[in-house]
Formats: sequence, structure tokens, C-alpha cells
Amino acid sequence: MFTTRPELTGTFGMVASTHWLASSAGMATLEAGGNAFDAAVAAGFVLHVVEPHLNGPGGEVPVVFARGGSGGLAGRAAVLSGQGVSPAAATIEGFEALGLELVPGTGLLAATVPGAVGAWLTLLRDHGSLPLDAVLRFAVEYAESGHPLSPRVAATVASVSEHFSTHWPTSAATWLAADGAPPAAGRLFRNPALASTYRRLLDAARGPSREAGIDAALAAWYSGFVADAIDVFSRRPVRDDSGRDHAGFLTGHDLASWQPTYEPPVTTDWRGWDVSKAGPWSQGPAMLQTLAMLDGVPGLAPGEGAGQQAPSAEVVHATVEAVKLAMGDREAWYGDMPDVPITQLLDPQYTAARRALVGDTASLTLRPGSPDGRPPRLPRHVTDPSGSFSTGAGVGEPTVGQSGEPTVQRTGEQITERDGTTRGDTCHVDVVDRWGNIVSATPSGGWLQSSPVIPELGFPLGTRAQMFWLDRGLPNSLAPRKRPRTTLTPTLAQDRQTGRWLAFGTPGGDQQEQWQLCFWLAHTVRGLDLQAAIDAPAWHTTAFPSSFYPRETNVGEVVVESRVGDDVIADLRRRGHTVVVADPWSLGRLSAVSADPTTGLLHAAANPRGMQGYAVGR
Repeated sequence: MFTTRPELTGTFGMVASTHWLASSAGMATLEAGGNAFDAAVAAGFVLHVVEPHLNGPGGEVPVVFARGGSGGLAGRAAVLSGQGVSPAAATIEGFEALGLELVPGTGLLAATVPGAVGAWLTLLRDHGSLPLDAVLRFAVEYAESGHPLSPRVAATVASVSEHFSTHWPTSAATWLAADGAPPAAGRLFRNPALASTYRRLLDAARGPSREAGIDAALAAWYSGFVADAIDVFSRRPVRDDSGRDHAGFLTGHDLASWQPTYEPPVTTDWRGWDVSKAGPWSQGPAMLQTLAMLDGVPGLAPGEGAGQQAPSAEVVHATVEAVKLAMGDREAWYGDMPDVPITQLLDPQYTAARRALVGDTASLTLRPGSPDGRPPRLPRHVTDPSGSFSTGAGVGEPTVGQSGEPTVQRTGEQITERDGTTRGDTCHVDVVDRWGNIVSATPSGGWLQSSPVIPELGFPLGTRAQMFWLDRGLPNSLAPRKRPRTTLTPTLAQDRQTGRWLAFGTPGGDQQEQWQLCFWLAHTVRGLDLQAAIDAPAWHTTAFPSSFYPRETNVGEVVVESRVGDDVIADLRRRGHTVVVADPWSLGRLSAVSADPTTGLLHAAANPRGMQGYAVGR
């Protein structure tokens, strides 16, 4: 079978990410004697610099990992939550007083505590082996001396350049030339303010031990100069996509009172694999629910379609319908709450009842379930489409191709409006080392286009609070010091029979779980290797509420890469799906690594889509 790249195989270490410079920095860290945690942190900080339209220091990162070797933590999946919480002053009443029915997707009102740096430093302190300067030096060099600007970054800046010039002068000063021109793709781009921030962080990282130095850096970020600059900047009103100027709620005290948390994952058994995800403050359990529903689907019997790259129409239909059911539950039940009925949602009896709802034709309604008989409650935005809310396209505006059929002209990256409104996407990194440590992380938020640059720091705040609802009484209703129900969802799985570990993930907002499902089914059911499974045609549905402002739903819509084939597309349309045919290599930017103790081999693969992800290793 032809693949766009080889599946990498070796014994020393593997790094796969959405940008080759991040992968290379991670591999250089392994070569310098670091472990998988050191390498993941090095790659993560580089991603802040080279993919600033997809993540940044003002954003967040969930991490799923397992340690090799011996000891109490060895061989067990764990989650580190780097998702910051809402400010203490952020209340539903506060937004109502501003006349807002949704949290804006840009500006300062949607800021949560920046969690990415805290999570990366905590991972380095607790599980890494190198000092901070050894892993941060790559990001400092690329910010200070420059890196070749990716075409997508240049295009993103160009799309919001007028907004920068008119409303966000600090972003214009960082990203635009003196005459207002956006930077050119492929040219060296420098961010001296960000480089200075990182150098100040290194200056603060002093102490009698490696761990004490990292703690000192954490203090500088969350209680020192970074928190002080954020506190001052958040008080200045800026334009957001409500069309008005608003100051933010975030304060230095919010930063000082937060820290990342270690948590047990939510894990389900799927045909001998333990598949682990972050909890229901993420959308991760939706993939587990979907897998449980698919376990009884005839077209997905073990070995069905073995060796085939493209899926059957039956498989696409079944996964789409199961995803709709899982996402209905996501909207009704998921959130950063202690009473989310996650055990009941994954219970075999509940799963069987949900599976029975998957019919031969497309469902055109959102159908959350009733675990333990509890009635679901959906946001008013979803239940009252005749209100002041609007619906629209959630995957990019369809255009009409030569055949007259709708097509989507996009690369699978985020969609950015002229005012900075962004519907999804992020970065991803996976690392495995020769000691058996394995990491899967999905850094995101703090997008250059979604919030103005803080001039002293060289980066903007995140806008993850746009995922809260302003209805009262929902699991994902806004409340002070609460995590929004995020879309970020790295995956770690272990084959219980062989002990093999597999880490994988993708950018893509609400589509992350779905594109991972495409990969997972290609790998575990059809038996394709990591690279072939990533290369295989992908699909997703947008027939549920988007997590991003303005929270659209596209009833009945399924987006497929054209490579699924005309017969599959025709079959889906006969079943009642509204099929949007995307470009052949446009959906998802997966990466994956694995470690097999039965062979002693490590494997890695990365996505050709977007033309910048790479896996490296030996």
C-alpha cells in the first residue's frame, strides 16, 4: 500500500507533531539525554512560537501520559490538566449586564487562566530530567533569531490585518510592518517580546535544585511579571466579535490562585484495548461513548475490511450516527462538575440502548440520552433556534465545484473571520522514549488572531471561555473558577494482551474525536499501520452545536474527503445525509507514536495534510 511517508521504526525515541521544527526540537532533546517528558515540553514551547495561530503561552494543554520503568506510577495512564479556569469575577450576571447571550469568541471577556505554561513546567518538574534552559532554548532561539513563517500563519495574519490596524494596535505592532502589510510566508519572523519573556523566565529559574528552579519559574509566571502584565492589560477595553469594546475579567489574583492538576483518566475497554481520555471537562469521553456504541456494528466486526484504505459507506454512516448521539450527551451532560454521570454514560446497558437508535438513515435531531432516567437539559441556543441566535456553516463556507456539488476549499486548519473569530483547531505532539515513557498532548488557545497581544509579553490571552453557556443550571454553565468544557482531547491506549502503548491526537476543534476515530478504526479494525491509518480518507459530521462562537449547528451535514469514493458518497446521500465533499487531503492533522514491548520497537507517523507535520525518530 502506498503511503505518503514511511511509518518510522526504531528503538531510541520517536517524536511526532504538527510542525517539523517542534518535532526536531523534541528529538534533539532526546538525543541530549532527555526523556519523553523533556522532549514533549521542548516541542510544546516551540509550537507556541511556530504555530501561534493555533496555540500560544496564553492558551491551555491537556496531557495524557504513562511512565515506563518501575514504581507506583509506571504503566498507568494519567492526565495532567493544563486547562485554566474562568476568572473569579466571571459570572452569568456579569455577561447579562453587558447585554450578551453568548460569550464572545474574541477579545478579553473569553479569557481563562493561561494553563499551558503551568502544565508544561509541571510536567517537566515532576517527570522530566533536564533543567528548564535545556528545553526552552529552542523556543527562545526561534522567537529571538527568527523562524520561517508558515503559509498558514501568514494567511491568518493577512485575514485579520485590518482588524489589527483598526482595533488592536498592539497586535499590529507585533505582526504587521510599519505600512500595515502582513508578514510574508517563508521569511524569517521574529518575536523579540516573546523571546524576552522566555529569557526573563529563565532568569527567574534559580534554586538549589532542578525542581526548585522550575518552581521559581512557575512563580514568576503566575505570581510575578507575567501575572502583573496580564492584570494591567485585562483592564483595558478592546473590541471583540460582539462588535463592542469590553475589558476582561481576568486578574493577577486569578493566575496566582490556579495550578494544573493531575487526574485519573476516563478509560474504557474496547476489544482488549484500554483507551484513556481526559474527563468530562473535555470532550474526550465522547470518543469512548462512540466506540462503545460501534462495538456491535456489523461493518466493524474485527478484521472487517482488512487492508482496505477507504472505509465502507456502512462504517461512515454508523460512526456519524454514533457521534451524533455521543455529542448529544456531550451537550446535555459534560462539564467541569463533580456529578457528571460518566459511569452511567459508559455503562453497557446504556450503550446498548443508544446503539439501538442507530438506524439505516440519517438522524436529523439532537438526541441526548437519560442516564439513570435523569432527563437531559440542553442550552436555549440549541432548543430555540427561532430566537436571536443564528446557525450557519461550521466547517467553512461551501463553494460549488465544476460538478455542481458543494465542495469545501480548506486544509483542515482553523477558519478565521476578519474580526478574529476562530472556529477550532490547535496543535498536537506525541513522544515515546527508549525507557517506555509516552506522552500525548494537545496544546491550543492563545491564538494570535483572537485576542490582542500583551505588548510586554509578546503573546495574547486565550478565548476558551467562549465554550461556556450563559444559561443557568447546565453542566457547562459559566461559573467563577470553573473549567470550560473544552474540545482538546489527546488519547493514550494500551493493548492489554501485548502491553503495547499507542499515543495519538489531532487538531480540529469539535472534529478531533471524529478524525481520531477514523484513524483508530483504520488501525485497529482494518489493520493498517500508523502511517497508512493516518493517510486513510477521513470524515466527520457537524450536526451538533459547535463549541465555538457563534455556536452553529448544521443539521444532517457530513463532510467527507473525496477519496472515500463516489459510491460511498452516493450511499450516504441515499441515507439522507447532506454530504459536503472536501478536498482529498483536507481533514485532520493526526500524529501518533507507539511502543511495543514484545518486539522492543518504537513506531511513529505524522500527517501530510497541512504540509508541515512530521515524525522523527531512530
